[in-house]
Amino acid sequence: MLSQKMQDALNAQINAELWSAYLYLSMSMDASVKGYKGIANWFAIQFKEEQDHAQIFMDYVLARGGQVKLAPIAEVQTEWETPAAMFNDTLTHERKVTAMIDNLCRIADEEKDFATANKLIWFVNEQVEEEENARDILDQLHMVDGSKMGTYMIDRELGTRVYTAPAVAAE
Repeated sequence: MLSQKMQDALNAQINAELWSAYLYLSMSMDASVKGYKGIANWFAIQFKEEQDHAQIFMDYVLARGGQVKLAPIAEVQTEWETPAAMFNDTLTHERKVTAMIDNLCRIADEEKDFATANKLIWFVNEQVEEEENARDILDQLHMVDGSKMGTYMIDRELGTRVYTAPAVAAE
């Protein structure tokens, strides 16, 4: 059974994951409107991944006898000046999510909640990947320094991304 402190922290994470999904959906819509179909695809997949992350946490809370409490989703930004601005905000956001996951790990450690600590390992590794992906794309966008052809090539590459459900969901 989850402690109240852990359940509350997991519920906060669930709602943060849903907010993240909403943010990435907004980025996808903005990119699409501006003609960046590949970037829109990349963010649409991020949207789905964040929904999956929330679902994994919800399933876990329920499996441990807890209660999921969904909160209203706060407003998100709807426009970005450039693709680089989108990915800069993405990296900043993913760093915040990493800090939240780290906090969950601290709570699990303090409470000797080994089951939750074990579940969180996947999310710790996922956050390393999330930050790296955002940083790599941002680095590429900085390399082309606003070049229309360079941005076009990056957009095309991001359009090849395909959605795959997280492996942790199969456990």
